[in-house]
Amino acid sequence: MVNFAKVQLKNSGIFPDMPVNIGNIVLDLKEILQRSESEQENAADAASPNGASSAPQGCGPILTAPGGAQKPLRQQVFERVRAAGRTPRIDVAKDLGISPGSVTALTSDLIAAGLIHEIETPHPSGSPRGRPPVALSVEPTARHVVGMKLGDFSHSAVLVDFGGTPLAQIDMPSETQKKQTDDLAQEAKDLLLALLKKAGLEVSAISAVGIGLAGVVDHEHGVVPWSPILVDREVALRDVLSEKLGLPVHIENDANVLTLAELWFGAGRAKSSFAVVTIEYGVGMGLVLDNRLYRGARGLGMELGHTKVQLDGALCRCGNRGCLEAYVADYALVREARVALDLNRDALGAVNLMLETLYDQAKAGNERARTIFRRAGRYLSVALSNIVHLFDPELIILSGERMRYDYLYAEEVQAEMQALTLDTGRKPPKVDINVWGGLVWAQGGAALALSVVTDEMFEAWGEA
Repeated sequence: MVNFAKVQLKNSGIFPDMPVNIGNIVLDLKEILQRSESEQENAADAASPNGASSAPQGCGPILTAPGGAQKPLRQQVFERVRAAGRTPRIDVAKDLGISPGSVTALTSDLIAAGLIHEIETPHPSGSPRGRPPVALSVEPTARHVVGMKLGDFSHSAVLVDFGGTPLAQIDMPSETQKKQTDDLAQEAKDLLLALLKKAGLEVSAISAVGIGLAGVVDHEHGVVPWSPILVDREVALRDVLSEKLGLPVHIENDANVLTLAELWFGAGRAKSSFAVVTIEYGVGMGLVLDNRLYRGARGLGMELGHTKVQLDGALCRCGNRGCLEAYVADYALVREARVALDLNRDALGAVNLMLETLYDQAKAGNERARTIFRRAGRYLSVALSNIVHLFDPELIILSGERMRYDYLYAEEVQAEMQALTLDTGRKPPKVDINVWGGLVWAQGGAALALSVVTDEMFEAWGEA
């Protein structure tokens, strides 16, 4: 039961000149009275990832960024509902520190705009007596976005609704590694049309496309100064792709979109600071500080693969020598394997097959194969130690298909990382391993699109 002595009827302070709406408060008190403690626990369970399978899972950061208060309050309410999957009004008020009356007024606006809707949640006891508890959830059909990953040898795409639920996904091979800009744009269009055909939607149903690709990507200006998959430099890729697809396009470095996937859908949702290190054909890194993706001033932030670990060292595909990537990435391992194990690329074919052969040799006890992985692991441990010294994250996530090769995250690698890290007497950051396929990168692109579409929508609403 509610202790009426503790119920304060006051304005939240967000809009100090706004009078208190007594009608809204009465409605909120009724909602509180109808919810026992067990009902509140049931609603929380339903909104959690481990709740009932029929409940929306929620997406987006669970924690609030320091600048979150700068967003319109209506948007903050919407994003709390989306992050929870489904949640009662009283929990939104508690999470945001505002009055229940304000939440009722704001959610009424969101319901009228078709962005959220009310859903009845089951009685915890199974008894039909009384009014069922009411929660809020995002209206999934309000918007649809597409996320893409454009890669060296293949592309992937995913279609998601406004609640972040994947509706369709697709992979498409790409024959050439380095591409002309127009060719890449055509491949992106083919990928989009194939995805929409699979989902049974028209291009007009899509609000935006978020795209990740390797290289230096200036997200703010939509320019790619350099990418290993493009022949051209200083490409205004956002504008090229937007014109080709006939949709608003937002581009980002591929490691950053993978980090967004972790922030919106994965292990980073409840973390205020974490780093994601990706190892595939290249090496990338994404960083979240204070619940926000860090990009740097010109899109050069977190190019871990091109930090130097050896002066005048091995040749990197960027043209410089001594980059971390030149010792750890796929092509670096293959280059070593060809010499040490006398592997014939023409005979074995694709890079993936050569890597599998190298890994099988290492597992079978071939010391030269083991040495290749061990050496790569040592360079990786140096990079991880540097991340700890520079950023002190709560969590480091090692991600990418190459995480199947346990030599790259063996106990020796993590032990050496700790040995290279300043001993402060504190517990080192946790290191998680995620063996993602290509579609999670596309899901990060979808998170990028959802974020931008949401910001633009509420910005326009405030100006209306």
